[in-house]
Amino acid sequence: MESKIAKAVGMKYSPVAVVFTNEKPEPALQFKEGRWGCAVSMLNAAAKGKTAVFDRKTFGCTGGGTGLGFGDTYKNFPGGIEYFLSTGNKEFTGTDMGRNIVRNMPALEHGERYVKNPELARKFIDALPVVDVPTEYIVFKPLEKLAAGEIPRVVIFLANPDQLSALVVLANYERETTDNVIAPFGAGCHSVCIFPYREAEAENPRAIIGLTDVSARKQVDKDILSFTVPLKMFLEMESNVEGSFLGNEEWLKVRERNQ
Repeated sequence: MESKIAKAVGMKYSPVAVVFTNEKPEPALQFKEGRWGCAVSMLNAAAKGKTAVFDRKTFGCTGGGTGLGFGDTYKNFPGGIEYFLSTGNKEFTGTDMGRNIVRNMPALEHGERYVKNPELARKFIDALPVVDVPTEYIVFKPLEKLAAGEIPRVVIFLANPDQLSALVVLANYERETTDNVIAPFGAGCHSVCIFPYREAEAENPRAIIGLTDVSARKQVDKDILSFTVPLKMFLEMESNVEGSFLGNEEWLKVRERNQ
């Protein structure tokens, strides 16, 4: 599937399709079972032409399991995810088990400090739109590599500020409201998977700006954010490329400086 949006906006990277499937694609990048990995690194690889696959044993990290859509994997987080996101858990890291874990996860002791305290962090986790996808695999692949019959759940664009501006305008182009793009706080994988999955259930789904997760930023270029849309909204936006501002001189001047 070729994207009119990607061509008109002048995307450097391919839009990435997120597909639910019971068939494992071959060949595909996949984390080894039991080994740490960041789902955003796989997203970056897919935007550059690779196919990546995840299952319930190879989602990379505890947060990635939840963020991708494999249920509530945070319940297995050592020392409590609410402490890791906030002020740390010195009581746990003082135990033999905690000391062993903190060698590879030093933030567990002092916390990532993304949320002010464990109580607020717990509320954040409890409010996440946790989903357990009905398939064995979740696949990231370039949109143009979709096979016949493959239907993406959501489509992810990796965009610089100029391109993001165009995507925001296009997302609101055929809407009566002006709040059709949101940027919720969350992990990088939350912003490209479970938040957009939730929007996919809405009558008028919204786009999600993401990759504002500081811990995930090192996985992408410094000027890149994600813009993720459920399939319904993607098709709406695709149908509006022709005749929109994307063919006008004002946008073409902006696009030219990104060539």
